[in-house]
Amino acid sequence: MPTRIHPAILRMASTSLLALTLLGCASVPPSERNPRDPWQRMNRGVFKFNEAFDRAIFKPVARTYVRVLPHVARTGVENFFNNLTYPDVIVNALLQGQPKAFARDTGRFVVNSTVGVGGLLDPATRLGLTLEDRDFGQTFGKWGIPSGPFVELPILGPSDVRDAIGLVPDEYADPRHYIQNPYWDYGLAVLDAVKIRADLLPLTDIAEQNFDPYAFERNAYLQQRDFLVKGAEAQKNSAEEELKELQQQ
Repeated sequence: MPTRIHPAILRMASTSLLALTLLGCASVPPSERNPRDPWQRMNRGVFKFNEAFDRAIFKPVARTYVRVLPHVARTGVENFFNNLTYPDVIVNALLQGQPKAFARDTGRFVVNSTVGVGGLLDPATRLGLTLEDRDFGQTFGKWGIPSGPFVELPILGPSDVRDAIGLVPDEYADPRHYIQNPYWDYGLAVLDAVKIRADLLPLTDIAEQNFDPYAFERNAYLQQRDFLVKGAEAQKNSAEEELKELQQQ
């Protein structure tokens, strides 16, 4: 699921985007063209900024989080945030016209919020109420709204226009948005961001070994989001595109 937006992060991202626009954009390798990435020069500039921010702050904090917290504690944090943000999944099941999924997801949320001690435990999965992944970006796609161009968001990372717009209602569907205590609000936002970054450590380690980490990240994101919206059809289209590229080489 895409990273949920937070007001402070949104302001930081907007300021960073303005600064990057004023500073100029990165060059594009002649061999790396993608019809879904017409803003590639700007996106690569933002990607460089994100990489620098990640190396300086985000990645070291995530590695420390993994090193200091035992696995059982990290599992509890993972379960807690999966449950805390699950109302967004529930709402989108209803908006996608899936009443059975809506009932199942509601049951999962109730079970984990009560028997699961506020979501720290995950008894619902053992009962067959598996964790689902739905958000407003996916819902817009189910409604037939095109994804639009790929866009690299400052701080927030890879997205497309449709998913970027979907981050706004995702935020309002997140119960954390309505916490009035700023210490709890910002504390939970930071912990959630660190947890998400820690989950991505294996993938980013692979990306850093790639010849073009930007293209690797972009393609992985677009393929994953296409699959969530279109399912098997997306896999078929992706395979056909890769075959065409091989034939052109």
